[in-house]
Amino acid sequence: MIRSATLPLPLPEPPVSAHDRLRLFSGSANVPLAQEVARYLGIDLGPMVRKRFADGELYVQIQESIRGCDVYLIQPTCCPVNDRLMELLIMIDACRRASARQITAVIPYYGYARADRKTAGRESITAKLVANLITEAGAGRVLAMDLHSAQIQGYFDIPFDHVYGSPILLDYLKSKQLTDIVVVSPDVGGVARARAFAKKLNDAPLAIIDKRRQAHNVAEVMNLIGDVRGKTAVLVDDMIDTAGTICEGARLLRREGARQVYACATHAVFSPPAIERLSSGVLEEVIVTNTIPVPEENHFPQLTVLSVANLLGETIWRIHEDSSVSSMFR
Repeated sequence: MIRSATLPLPLPEPPVSAHDRLRLFSGSANVPLAQEVARYLGIDLGPMVRKRFADGELYVQIQESIRGCDVYLIQPTCCPVNDRLMELLIMIDACRRASARQITAVIPYYGYARADRKTAGRESITAKLVANLITEAGAGRVLAMDLHSAQIQGYFDIPFDHVYGSPILLDYLKSKQLTDIVVVSPDVGGVARARAFAKKLNDAPLAIIDKRRQAHNVAEVMNLIGDVRGKTAVLVDDMIDTAGTICEGARLLRREGARQVYACATHAVFSPPAIERLSSGVLEEVIVTNTIPVPEENHFPQLTVLSVANLLGETIWRIHEDSSVSSMFR
């Protein structure tokens, strides 16, 4: 005679609310920014083990159950770019295999964004390759800030939210109550960005620097389109890398009679010799955000770093609550 055993069933757990499904994890690229975002959202960063093996391989393990959760992974792919990107891919894969309900890659700075098209034969469009890698790893959505080229959004076949650091930069500039402002684009490719910035800055006039680049990371300033004489010039760009473009532009503006020169950029890439160039005194102030961490040893008197944590936190909350993101920038 076969008898069936009766197992006591555990009491059903209470249903998980939408707010409780929100989980936030940080890669190693910018932990302070992720902690600020977590504080804004009123939650803790999720526990995670990150380590590197002796041969250089990366290891990631999520230390809590995320089954059925909406996971947000904060990781700018800044220097060292390949390590940061690989860590992000491993984090995404770990969450996918842990049965996360939705995985959103929060990428404050999108590395390889400048390789967005072929400019010569037999080149890679690396920005598209990175998009493929993130999608194939298992991300269901991407949140990025101030892409070098807005068309990169189209490289993804998953929902993509593109936000801007300009409101934070604009609020700071307005608080300084500068007079006779002219917004300057450091190259022809940044005119649309500078024009939008000028419009929000009390419809300030616009000037353009015509620049011819002869090699990678080498900029040659040719001439200025517009009038800056006796005015406060504000150079606007999406990033400052080696600072060649910004500093050559600032010198040209000084020669053309600008009274003061400020530089604004969302991403402080600061590859050598950027610090030496920016601290040389040609600029009154260099205003950047913390999408990329700036080490204490790279700070200089003219540098101001503004936080984008509240903006990212509000965007994450709106995505989670299925609210409008674009209305934040109207």
